[in-house]
Amino acid sequence: MSQKYDLVIVGSGPAGLSAAVYGKRAGFDVLVLEKNPMSGGQILNTYEVDNYLGMPGINGFEMGMKFRQHAEEMGAVFEIAEVTRFADKDNCKVITVKDGDSEKSYEAEAVIIATGASHALLQVPGEERLTGHGVSYCATCDGAFFRNKTTAVVGGGDVAVEDAIFLSRICEKVYLIHRRDSLRAAKSLQDTLFRCSNVEVLWDSVVEEICGQEKVEALKVRRLKKERAEEEPVREECVEKECVEELSVDGVFIAVGIRPNTELLQNIVTCDEKGYLLAGEDCVTQTPGFFAAGDVRTKQLRQIVTAAADGANAVASVEKYIIRKKKE
Repeated sequence: MSQKYDLVIVGSGPAGLSAAVYGKRAGFDVLVLEKNPMSGGQILNTYEVDNYLGMPGINGFEMGMKFRQHAEEMGAVFEIAEVTRFADKDNCKVITVKDGDSEKSYEAEAVIIATGASHALLQVPGEERLTGHGVSYCATCDGAFFRNKTTAVVGGGDVAVEDAIFLSRICEKVYLIHRRDSLRAAKSLQDTLFRCSNVEVLWDSVVEEICGQEKVEALKVRRLKKERAEEEPVREECVEKECVEELSVDGVFIAVGIRPNTELLQNIVTCDEKGYLLAGEDCVTQTPGFFAAGDVRTKQLRQIVTAAADGANAVASVEKYIIRKKKE
């Protein structure tokens, strides 16, 4: 027989943990399901967080533990479990998880999806080992740590170009490394980028290794074609000439894509073309009883502070939903 809760939260990053705190404050029986042994989400891989109000310089792991402790002290129940499927039934939502070699299910009046999003990886030597020690996936989060230093951005889309522009304002030198001979970013962004005198675009280039002992010190970059003329930012014929060179950098920002963790919800909750759950600031999805909080939903800014805010907003919407449901 399934255990029943008022609210089940899937994911325990900042959005899920915030929702757990606010859920308990609202008087709900709250269960938090997390597939990883530790809560905190992506901030666990952040060496230092410097943009969360009142906690300047806090270690990402410490922040995650503080968030988790707060939720536990409020009385939220946690279980390490990987969700295998969701079901939307008339009177409840059913969440099925792995239980050893079998499965078990939970029922809930409402479900908050806070499963976050995953950054696409380069999958090169040194990337995993140096993540949080010079390897970052968020320039606006970590760029300030590299003020007046040399950094590199990997990618060619809007996010990569925006990151390079942002870093150009605080870094001494920025390399933008792109595997093709033209960018995918919007023309307006490219125009701004090419006006940044301290940004050097390495066309037709791929990162083969991220080097360093305790922190990032250099990149091994394979140039697939001969470098084009600096004054000509548009496409031109290139002469084939592969070579590997080592660039001295203090940090590298990887912007080769991000995907929301919504695979199990595609047939339950409406998503946009990129897979993000369609939900506004109230975190209400188009499927009654399902709410989306944090990086997993459609939104402008994906940061710790906006994720935490989503957790509070999602619970406020859950309260309205359950009250309305009881009146029906």
